[in-house]
Amino acid sequence: MSQFRIFDVIIWGATGFTGRLVAEYLLKTYGNDVGLRWAIAGRNEEKLKQIRAELKDDSIPILLADSDDKESLDELAARTKVICTTVGPYAKYGSKLVEACIEQGTDYCDLSGEPQWIRSMIDQHQDAAAEAGVRIVNCCGFDSIPSDLGVMFLQNAIKEKTGQYAQHIKLRLKAMSGTFSGGTFASMQNVLHEANTDSMTRRVLKSPYGLNPEIDNQGDDVPDLEAVIFDKDAESYITPFLMAGINTKIVRRSHALSGFQYGKGFRYDEATLSGPGFKGKLKGIGMALQLATLVVGKPGSRLRNYLDSKLPDPGEGPDKEARENGFFNFLLIGKLEDGTVVRGKVTGDRDPGYGSTSKMLGECAVCLAKDKDKTPEVAGLLTPSIAMGDVLLNRLQKNAGLTFSIEE
Repeated sequence: MSQFRIFDVIIWGATGFTGRLVAEYLLKTYGNDVGLRWAIAGRNEEKLKQIRAELKDDSIPILLADSDDKESLDELAARTKVICTTVGPYAKYGSKLVEACIEQGTDYCDLSGEPQWIRSMIDQHQDAAAEAGVRIVNCCGFDSIPSDLGVMFLQNAIKEKTGQYAQHIKLRLKAMSGTFSGGTFASMQNVLHEANTDSMTRRVLKSPYGLNPEIDNQGDDVPDLEAVIFDKDAESYITPFLMAGINTKIVRRSHALSGFQYGKGFRYDEATLSGPGFKGKLKGIGMALQLATLVVGKPGSRLRNYLDSKLPDPGEGPDKEARENGFFNFLLIGKLEDGTVVRGKVTGDRDPGYGSTSKMLGECAVCLAKDKDKTPEVAGLLTPSIAMGDVLLNRLQKNAGLTFSIEE
C-alpha cells in the first residue's frame, strides 16, 4: 500500500448536491478524526472551501483533481482506501476514475444507475480489478441497495425458516414521499440518448441479464413490466417502476456472482403498487403514462425541453425539511417451490433520491474502508450485496435509517 494513502475515504464530487449530503452525513455520524479519516475532493477549490465552511469544520481536508485528467485521478486514488463518487452521468465522467482506482489498488463505490456504462466497465476491467484485489461497487444508493440487499435479506430469512430458498421474489413499491435526484434524471437521459445511437446499449437495456457474466446471461426472467396488470400475490394492480431497469439487473448479477445460490430457476421482478379494483387500475394507468412522459422526446425538442424544465437539475435538490419528511416503503414477496409465500419489507426514513441515498452511499464507503476483514473475500466489478453482504445491511439498519423485516 502506498505510503501516501492517508485517508480512509475521499468523497469525489463533494461540491454537488448529493456529494455535500454525503460529507454532511459522514461528519455527523463519524466526525473527522482518527476513527475515520476522510476528505472532500473536486476540481474547484473555492467551491470546496465553501462546502467546508457550510459544514463548519475547517479541519476537513480538501483535494483537487479533474475527471478528464488521468494523472490527477491517479494521485487522488493513491491517497485513500476508498473513492466514493457522486459525479455523474458516469458514462461521461466516471470511466477514468474507475481505471485509476484499479491501477492504484483503491476500492470504489458510486451511485451509477447506468446499465450500459456498468456493462462497459465490467467488460473492460473485471479481470484487472479481480487480479488487483480491488472492489468496484456500483449502484450504492436508492438504486439498487433496497432491491439488492432486500433480496439477500429475504432469502436468508426464508432459508433459516424453511431450509430452502424462494424461487421467485417480487419487489413492489408500496409508498414513497420525495423524488428521484436530478443526477438520476440526467443519467437516465444520457442512457436513452446512447440507446438511440448504440446497438450495444440497446442490447444491455433489453436483456434481463444485461449485467450478468457473459457465460451466465440466460434464464427464465422476462423484460421489465411495461403494462398495468393485476398481481394476485400483492392483491393489487401493478404498474412499471422507474428504477426496475437497473435494479433487476443488479439483483440478477448478484445471483450469478454468488454461483446461483438460489438455483438456476430463480426469478425476480419489480413494479409499483397502484391499488385494487377499478380505481387501482385507473391509478396504475395514470402512473404509467406519467412515467412514459419522462422517457419521450428527442434531446433539444420542445417536448424534451418542457419536460426537463419540470425536473430537478443535477446539483439541485429539495430542502432539509423535504428530505427529512420523505420516506420509502417496499414490499417483498418470496414464493417457494411448494407455493409457500413469505413477505418482507424494506423501508427508508428519508426521501429516496437524496436523504436516504446519501446515507446509503456513505455507509458503503465506510464499510469498504473499515470492514474489509469482515466482508466477503471478493474482488472485481461487484454489487453491494456481494461485496459487503450482512455487514453492510447491519450498518444501514444501525446508522442509515433503513429497516429490513419479515411480515409474520
